[in-house]
Amino acid sequence: MAGHASTEFIPLNIAVLTVSDTRTEETDTSGAYLRDVLQGAGHQLADRRIIPDDVYQLRAVVSAWIADPQVQVVLVTGGTGFTERDSTPEALQPLFDKTVDGFGELFRHISLGDIGSSTVQSRALAGLANRTLVCCMPGSTGACRTAWEGILEQQLDARHRPCNFVPHVDFQRQNCATRG
Repeated sequence: MAGHASTEFIPLNIAVLTVSDTRTEETDTSGAYLRDVLQGAGHQLADRRIIPDDVYQLRAVVSAWIADPQVQVVLVTGGTGFTERDSTPEALQPLFDKTVDGFGELFRHISLGDIGSSTVQSRALAGLANRTLVCCMPGSTGACRTAWEGILEQQLDARHRPCNFVPHVDFQRQNCATRG
């Protein structure tokens, strides 16, 4: 992996977190969508949870995944708007070692065609924490589809050129952990 792209697909372990005060396993279409597309792409679901909009629960769950050598990517859906309860950016930004500014910028750019100027109310964001990519997107299934199809599908594929996020996540740590 000396360069930024590989000739072979490298499956990643991806955790999915839905942030919602109202969704259940049965009604969480966004989390289900992310689970289905990441598995369909050849990645593995490391874990999937639904938690309420609570800064400390968000930090606790994501911190545990960041520390887990079996998780290379965390996808968070929900809590990125402007309501009083939306706290995903405030909860998770302090955990980032590096912010991926382009994720939110590109998400809003792609969303413009679908939702017009309402895209300014999206606080989608991403960052790297302990060599784990954490991507936070709005809670609607449409927004998750926009993020997956417009950004994540390619950026989580080691073959995507000229570059992708696979060399930046600690998939080697996971491979060593499963062999040892």
